[in-house]
Amino acid sequence: MRGPHNIIRLIRTGATLERTGAMNVVLDAFEAPRAIRFLAHALGKPFQWLGYKGDPDMPPATRALTALGPAYIKFGQVLSTRPDVVGVELADQLRVLQDKLPPFSREEAMKEVEKELGRPLGEMFEEFSEPIAAASIAQVHKAKLADTGEAVAVKVLRPGIERAFRKDIDAFYFAARVIEFIAPGARRLRPMDVIAHFDGVVRGELDLRLESSAASEYAANTKDDQGFWLPPVIWSLCARRVMTLSWADGIPLGDNAALDAANHNRRDLGERVLRLFLLHALRDGFFHADMHQGNLKVAANGDIIAYDFGIMGHIDEYTRRVYAEILFGFIRRDYKRVAEVHFEAGYVPASQDVDEFARALRAVGEPIFGMDASQISMGRLLNYLFEVTERFGMETRTELILLQRTMVVVEGVARSLDPHINIWEVAHPVVEDYIKRSIGPRAALRDFTRTAMVLARFGPRLPNLVENALIAQTKQEEPSGNDRWSTLLPAAVGAAAGAAAVLAVLALG
Repeated sequence: MRGPHNIIRLIRTGATLERTGAMNVVLDAFEAPRAIRFLAHALGKPFQWLGYKGDPDMPPATRALTALGPAYIKFGQVLSTRPDVVGVELADQLRVLQDKLPPFSREEAMKEVEKELGRPLGEMFEEFSEPIAAASIAQVHKAKLADTGEAVAVKVLRPGIERAFRKDIDAFYFAARVIEFIAPGARRLRPMDVIAHFDGVVRGELDLRLESSAASEYAANTKDDQGFWLPPVIWSLCARRVMTLSWADGIPLGDNAALDAANHNRRDLGERVLRLFLLHALRDGFFHADMHQGNLKVAANGDIIAYDFGIMGHIDEYTRRVYAEILFGFIRRDYKRVAEVHFEAGYVPASQDVDEFARALRAVGEPIFGMDASQISMGRLLNYLFEVTERFGMETRTELILLQRTMVVVEGVARSLDPHINIWEVAHPVVEDYIKRSIGPRAALRDFTRTAMVLARFGPRLPNLVENALIAQTKQEEPSGNDRWSTLLPAAVGAAAGAAAVLAVLALG
């Protein structure tokens, strides 16, 4: 039944896009070729009566996706982090997608908790509230622990949500295959890769043990960050479909009137949000990738509280150093160095002209200096940056796209708190401190020490490795004279390097 199910679902999708006026918006954003446009309208127009009406007060794209249900809402949210795929304008529309859906009953939630945790509810909680928030994948209840009386938040997956998502994702894969078959030119948009990325995100969110793990790692990384707090995970009450955290009371970061009434300094809060995001991204390489106002609160003592850890970003140490150098180059207005870093990291093909690339980057950076955030459209700035990198053949790097996109969201949060905040001025000390610690002689010594420690583990095996390499070499056709030494020299050098590394570790120890 896979085929009929997919075809019916896609017809209804096309009908909804047509009925809500979203079809051309989506096709234009993806720069869809003529064949795809013809197929999309053929699936949509004749069956508009089958489409969902949606909320006419919403923009067309968000209206259509909200009407189509949880999987489409989540797909739109994930696409909002990929302006390289859908364009900045549509990404901005999708970013405000709300997945507030009707809750399922308290009784169903209680049954799910008992089933997942394998204990009667009364043994775990003395109180268990009606749903206080309901989203596309899960909903949250406030509860009180039976043994300590501590207030907690219990997140429970919707019944049957895995099967519902699996059906829709299967239809998405089917659509991607059809697109690649009918319009080979559309393969540059990598439709299968986009769906695979979405599939991976959703699989992570449908296992609350993974979100619990992300929350725990994030808390361990940030435990010493002043003015920032994460509700601890209560592991004994977590499972695949249930997640329990300590309760977090606070004012939503988007409620300026309440923040003012509580005498919180909004300018300080805005600057702190920016600093914390950059600190987590650069120092830890693990950051909250969904830091909008709905996932942030302010405690009575002024601490910023973050929650909802379903979408987290990760970048390795090398990429963090590259990104820091790029960011620092922009801050210093050293566009030649920014261009060189792109070439050194292999982000831009060596066949391109570094000076021309530097001039293009200057056009990105110069408009932001001497201006406050209220005069800068970060969306347009990001859009131009994508245009520049695409023109110079830079390959899309998903982790950097997510980082840049989150930076725009965080800048928007900060601007809502203080319209005159400047992201670059706030970023300067954080990036400069990271540069000092991560690039330079001390960092090079630390890198060498780590490398030596890895090689040292192979110390006892080095003699056999070298001997086996020499034996294997001599079994091959005997080269003559200097040629023989030229083939044995790499093995000798490798052995010497390994021995030097072991000595280095011993000396440093």
